[in-house]
Amino acid sequence: MKFPAVLWDMDGTLIDSEPLHFTALIQVLGELGLAWPEDLQQQLVGRSAHAVHALLVEGLGLTLDYPQFTRRKYAAYLSGASTLQARAPAVALYRQLAALGCPQVIVSNSDRMLVEANIQALGLNQVDLLSVTRNDVRHGKPDAEPYLRAAWLVGVEPGRCAVVEDSPTGAAAGVAAGMTVFALPEAETAGMQFPDTVISVTCAEQLAQLLGVQIDGRQAWSQ
Repeated sequence: MKFPAVLWDMDGTLIDSEPLHFTALIQVLGELGLAWPEDLQQQLVGRSAHAVHALLVEGLGLTLDYPQFTRRKYAAYLSGASTLQARAPAVALYRQLAALGCPQVIVSNSDRMLVEANIQALGLNQVDLLSVTRNDVRHGKPDAEPYLRAAWLVGVEPGRCAVVEDSPTGAAAGVAAGMTVFALPEAETAGMQFPDTVISVTCAEQLAQLLGVQIDGRQAWSQ
C-alpha cells in the first residue's frame, strides 16, 4: 500500500446516486410549478444541500426555506433508495482495502440521513465503518474541513492520505486538505475541469494500481 489511509466520496463515487438526487429534486420543483434549466444537474453535482438550496432560491425563485425544502427532497430520495446501484468496481476496491486492514472513511457532502441510506443500499454497514457527513462539520466541500476530520478520525497525517472523488467540488476539498486526490468521474462529471494536481483515472482497476493494491478477483472489476 502506498497510502496508509483512503478517504472516499460517496455520491457518484461508491454509489450511482446522482440520478436519484436529481429525480427527487425535479419531483419537488415540479410539485411547486418551477421550471429548471437543462444544465441544472451539472450545476448541482458535488454541492451540499445548503448550497443547492441557495442556488435554487437565487436562480429559480424557490420560496421554501431550507428545512421545508430538505424535508420534501429527502422524502422523495428515500422513497427511491431501494433502486440505488453501486459503482461495483469502486465498492470492490473498498472491500478489498478493508480486508487488507487499510483505514478508510466515507466523506460526503450529503446529510447523514442520506449517507446512512446509501450505506445500507451498498451493504457496507459494518460496525467499524467511519464516515463524515455534512452534519459533522461546519463547512462542507470544497472546504478542507470534511477531509481533515476524516484524517483525524483514522489518526493519519493529511499529507499521507489518498482521496477518491468524482466531482471537482469534492476534489478541491481534498486538494485543500493537502492530500493526494484521485478523480474517478462518472458520466455526469467526466467532462468537468478538476484541479490541476488531481490524478485522473479511468477505472477502479487503474486506481488500485496507483494505490499499490494487488487486485483480487478480476470479475468484480469488470462490471
